[in-house]
Amino acid sequence: MEIAHSLQQIQSSYIREILAAASDKNVISLAGGLPDEETFPIEIMKPILESLSDMPDVFQYGATAGYAPLLEFLTQKFELPENHLPMICTGSQQGLDLIARAYINPGDTVVMEAPSYLGAMQVFGLVQASISTVSQTEFGPNLEELEQCFIQESPKMFYAVPDFHNPTGVCWSLETRKKVAELCIQYNVAFIEDAPYRELRFTGEALPMVSTFCPQDSIVLRSFSKIASPGLRIGVVTGKKSYIEPLIKVKQGADLHSSVPMQALLLDLLKHEKFEQHMQTIQTLYKQRYDVLYNELKAQLSAQCEVNAVDGGMFIWVSLPDCDTFKLASTLIANGVAVVPSPVFYPKPEGSPAALRLNFTNAKPNELVEAVNRLTNVLNKSVN
Repeated sequence: MEIAHSLQQIQSSYIREILAAASDKNVISLAGGLPDEETFPIEIMKPILESLSDMPDVFQYGATAGYAPLLEFLTQKFELPENHLPMICTGSQQGLDLIARAYINPGDTVVMEAPSYLGAMQVFGLVQASISTVSQTEFGPNLEELEQCFIQESPKMFYAVPDFHNPTGVCWSLETRKKVAELCIQYNVAFIEDAPYRELRFTGEALPMVSTFCPQDSIVLRSFSKIASPGLRIGVVTGKKSYIEPLIKVKQGADLHSSVPMQALLLDLLKHEKFEQHMQTIQTLYKQRYDVLYNELKAQLSAQCEVNAVDGGMFIWVSLPDCDTFKLASTLIANGVAVVPSPVFYPKPEGSPAALRLNFTNAKPNELVEAVNRLTNVLNKSVN
């Protein structure tokens, strides 16, 4: 049986493939966006899991939009406007898929930063969107390019990760956030704000979300994978009622509803008196690991390589002299360190700048030091 034309155009995830290669115990992986298993709040969750046995109702079919007590809690937590709704999804990745299926027709234009999140490119590719890109600066998207794109291409939506961008780690400035919101309102472009790393800030003060400045023209995706556990597969999409109701209709046909027991577990976890301490533990741990990786890179890499400093998230972006980054990544795997080469983060990878995405959250400090040693040895031999 022939597969759908839309799927024929989609490449398998390079990151998934490289993670399989990195499973070798002799390979230090800086490739995935994996939280450290030590951060999973298992001890807090144990009594909550046991208490679920006294809640038979959560093991029945549930409402598509989500477990009502959790929806009520999140509505208050996020201070949603009166005409906004939350909808629980099976990871925020499903939320993005539902948005694409509810709103994108083949050929509709979606704007993204370049580089951008690989999973989003796959989702938009599956619905046969036309992806346009704007370049990224240290403050966020190039605003002049963005406005020209809005004028010339009349896109349906602009997808972005403003807080600790995947893959570059860039955090948009306040001025950029306000201007992007202004442009989305002016040119009638829906802003899709993906915020999986927002709670992972370990330096500086949090900035308002972009959607704060365009609440009636945006949809927000939030994830609990990085602050609770990826295995829970719980995310939430929020936006005005007219934006969310079509997503609920698509989700009905996709999976009826996300796991109700896991939603009940998440609710009690978020309300737990020790959850704030849990978050502080994550932020402290990740800052320590970031400092190790960043300082080692700055000390060992040549001046030809540029290392982006970040204030949170999970990634460091290292710009390199022009080279074949796929070949470089393959050589690095053979030398015991896994990384992700830059072309996989571009819808049109041809001619993309040479760079590597490095993860610092899922390796111990001594492993990070050794990884940079291996990385530097290979770069010195492979890149002029």
